[in-house]
Amino acid sequence: MIAIRKSDERGHVQHGWLDTKHTFSFASYQDPQHMGYRSLRVINEDHVAPGEGFGMHPHRDMEILTYVVSGELEHKDSLGNGSRIRPGEIQAMSAGTGLLHSEFNPSENQPVHLLQIWLKPKAHGLKPRYEQRSIQVRAQKGQPVLVASSDGRDGSLTIQQDATLHAAALDAGQSFKHALKEGRHAWVQVVSGQIALNDTALKAGDGASVSGETALELLAAEPSEVLLFDLN
Repeated sequence: MIAIRKSDERGHVQHGWLDTKHTFSFASYQDPQHMGYRSLRVINEDHVAPGEGFGMHPHRDMEILTYVVSGELEHKDSLGNGSRIRPGEIQAMSAGTGLLHSEFNPSENQPVHLLQIWLKPKAHGLKPRYEQRSIQVRAQKGQPVLVASSDGRDGSLTIQQDATLHAAALDAGQSFKHALKEGRHAWVQVVSGQIALNDTALKAGDGASVSGETALELLAAEPSEVLLFDLN
């Protein structure tokens, strides 16, 4: 079964410096019908104005992935890490027992567009950790790239959950297939463009939960970028 979460039905909050859409309940946006899917708890699509950002704030017991679509994001945290994240560079942070971090758009004139993703960890009280890698999804057109996994295989980021995240950049007419093992589930999030997921049409910002399927095919109707989560 495939259930669509339409882009224009997401929670939308405009803070002036931040234009954000919430796939699942988050902060002031609360919808008991959309509290997450399996271990996937948050997908926020943020547009942050130049020179603005999130001040130092706490997290704990959450796996956090930051996927920059355009622009760049400056990160600092209480573990001593400081970096800039650009398209093609993915950040993973295990909040574990607790940490502080800030996220800021260092540009004077360009907004930053990003997806912030939270997954519930396999256990509470884990040791906090930070990781950032260059994973050039757009340079591997038509091929899904493993971005994150529980064991960090094939150069992917490590997350403390039985889940994988693949990303793909597709030209019009390109497709890829993904097999789901028995008892597994999936979430597909369209970053840009328009695709067909097993003949179900999805456009930019749309998401879809998948259960009871053994095989997925994602076919791009136009140049597109897509994320695919394989979840327990």
